Amino acid sequence: MSGRHSAAERFPFLEGELSVGGVRVSRLAERVGQTPFYAYDRQLLSARVQQLRGVLPAAISLHYAIKANPMPALVGWMAALVDGLDVASGAELRVALDAGMDPREISFAGPGKSEVELAQAVASGILLNIESAREVRLLADISSRLGTPARVAVRVNPDYELKSSGMKMGGGPKQFGIDAERVPEVLADIGREGLAFEGFHIFSGSQNLRAEAICEAQTKGLELATRLAAEAPSTVISVNLGGGFGIPYFPGEKPLDLAAIGDHLEGVAESAASSLPGTKLVIELGRFLVGEAGVYVARVIDRKVSRGEVFLVTDGGLHHHLSASGNFGQVIRKNYPVEIGTRGMDAPREVASVVGPLCTPLDLLADRMQLAEAGPGDLVVVFQSGAYGITASPMRFLSHPAALEVLV
Repeated sequence: MSGRHSAAERFPFLEGELSVGGVRVSRLAERVGQTPFYAYDRQLLSARVQQLRGVLPAAISLHYAIKANPMPALVGWMAALVDGLDVASGAELRVALDAGMDPREISFAGPGKSEVELAQAVASGILLNIESAREVRLLADISSRLGTPARVAVRVNPDYELKSSGMKMGGGPKQFGIDAERVPEVLADIGREGLAFEGFHIFSGSQNLRAEAICEAQTKGLELATRLAAEAPSTVISVNLGGGFGIPYFPGEKPLDLAAIGDHLEGVAESAASSLPGTKLVIELGRFLVGEAGVYVARVIDRKVSRGEVFLVTDGGLHHHLSASGNFGQVIRKNYPVEIGTRGMDAPREVASVVGPLCTPLDLLADRMQLAEAGPGDLVVVFQSGAYGITASPMRFLSHPAALEVLV
């Protein structure tokens, strides 16, 4: 992937400057009132959902996983585009409810839900993905106290892994979900406690760019759910097959083959109609829906040359964008696509590093990249920044000011 050219299609240059949602980046900075900031393009969000709808079978429900980006305005926009929302905390649950999503189409997953969060979920009428026997016991008490049975699904830790995932969320020993071989006894407990069982949640991994690996995991997920359904205390209403759809960040990476996944899901849906009649299939996506629709913008405050190397020092860094610094899951650091937003595509270029204001060599947004020549006042733009940005970063590190977020 050529990050520069693919990003230019989404964020074209206008009057010599990169634009977001049709607004030049310098004008947007004035509008926001400060740098650094994140900006998300609502039309790109809509276009991504439309792209998915074009390949997904009608029988597949599309959910947005809020953990990828819980900005309230963005969640409100996404709520009108997707079929459901998935949350990972009580705070995210409040955002989902405020967005107007039907509680029946909100689900909650996470390995360490507090008693307060479980009570919030039951009181709200959303679906809880159970991740331990502890949660069954607590939900029985909460259901009795509130006078309504908790809606539950079992999050299964499968006996296989999603190959080529950036992060493996299932298979082997994991803190996520309940080991597949132990699920029958938990299903029996759910039945004894009178909870409202609805189905299964099977999430194997994330950030995968291999369609064949995702397809294999979907097939195995349905087979596992079908096998476990024989032990269920009631009819299976829904099966969440997870997501794992990745986006390209680095040179050489290619976009996911959506058509292949869509074709495969047609077969999965047909199999489900036979093996689990009446069951709704859900695909849960976060990064894939929002990641490419956002940018992070910081201002150059100094230009330094050290022993022949150029350093552009900005007012932003890893405290706002841990992922771009390479400190959020990368084993070998690679550069996100980066551009000088206030310099035209034809501006003279040089090799430079973009660093932040923090007192650590880890505060690095671009390591010796080909960039337009820039100096104080110019705006650095980091692409692929719509997911796992500000809320996945140590914003209070060294007590620098926080970044803002805007939906354009």
